[in-house]
Amino acid sequence: MRIIVIGGGPAGMFSSGLLAQEGHTVTLIEKNEKLGKKLYITGKGRCNVTNDSDRENLINNIVSNPKFAIGALSKFSPRDTMSFIESMGCPLKVERGNRVFPVSDKSSDIIKCFEKFIKQAGVSIHLEETVLSIKKENDLFHVSTQKADYDSDIVVIATGGVSYPTTGSTGDGYKWAREFGHSIVDVRPGLIGLQVDGVEGLAGLTLKNVQVSAIVNGKEEEFEFGEMLFTHHGVSGPVILSLSSKINKYYVNKKFNRSISISIDLKPALDHDTLDARFIKDLGMKSNMDIKNILTDYMPKSLIPIYLKQAKIGENIKGNAITKAQREALINTIKNMKFNVKNMDNIEQAIITSGGVNVKDINPKDMQSKLVPGLYFIGEVLDIDALTGGFNIQLALSTAFALAKSLE
Repeated sequence: MRIIVIGGGPAGMFSSGLLAQEGHTVTLIEKNEKLGKKLYITGKGRCNVTNDSDRENLINNIVSNPKFAIGALSKFSPRDTMSFIESMGCPLKVERGNRVFPVSDKSSDIIKCFEKFIKQAGVSIHLEETVLSIKKENDLFHVSTQKADYDSDIVVIATGGVSYPTTGSTGDGYKWAREFGHSIVDVRPGLIGLQVDGVEGLAGLTLKNVQVSAIVNGKEEEFEFGEMLFTHHGVSGPVILSLSSKINKYYVNKKFNRSISISIDLKPALDHDTLDARFIKDLGMKSNMDIKNILTDYMPKSLIPIYLKQAKIGENIKGNAITKAQREALINTIKNMKFNVKNMDNIEQAIITSGGVNVKDINPKDMQSKLVPGLYFIGEVLDIDALTGGFNIQLALSTAFALAKSLE
């Protein structure tokens, strides 16, 4: 069969190579000047290509429509991804959190693997070519670009989402999906920083081993443990990125439709009584010191003014002047520093796009449209997304594999 794959990211490259191996005539069309452009920047340029974990952990890390992805992940697992990449000449390593990277720490080496694969398979690669329209008449698809017109039996849309548009992710796949009758779940930023109030002077500060909770309409709804950092206008870092994908369901028309705040527990390993005993000891031993100086043993210096403001305690109060009520406020604030969330960062800066082609109209066994025979959607263009850690690239590869193997 003649097959056109639109989009040269991991899903598009992998599916085109697999399909060509099965003897199909495959044309891969990519608007950029090179393949895998978004892969170059993933994992801070190191390319966290998958996560070496079991299926249960994989599913637990998928935020949107995990049940839809179960079949594809069962057919092509993280170990399958690792075996494939190493078979193409790129050795891998597993780091903290089971995150898998190339030994070289170069995302370009991962891209070279896919390029080698599709070239060996005989895929016809068309770079710097933008698809303008896709039509279907009878059983034949007509694909037009600014350079040529193509006829094909099958069209695979692997165009990604709308994050990092400079890499080519500009939402083209959503337009074509709509034209063929598909509904699009509203796209939202996923794995992105949050804009919060009251962080002046904290830009660049990193907090490790903290627990951060998302408070929705006054009720704790999600929490993450690990590392976060402050930016010029808010917060980011691993725990914040994960929380953002869990609360973006409340993000509609570029604003939250709920009251959202975050609560930071600076000492999650210490309970109230342990902290109280520590404060009593320190306040007694350093009775003539200002509280702002005593607190340097508890938190970074730059955080102390904001912390004391939230605790409603003056910076220059001496240790021997702290009352029991003030000590209680110190403990409560250490366990619950709150910041009001105003907004999310711009979706163009998001690591992943949440939302996309509604999976209710897609067959999870082969990624084929239930509405248009011969039309397939794979990867980030679908309404599936996961937390950080290599899970999203794995979803792209697993959905690509499910499609290709269905056409053996």
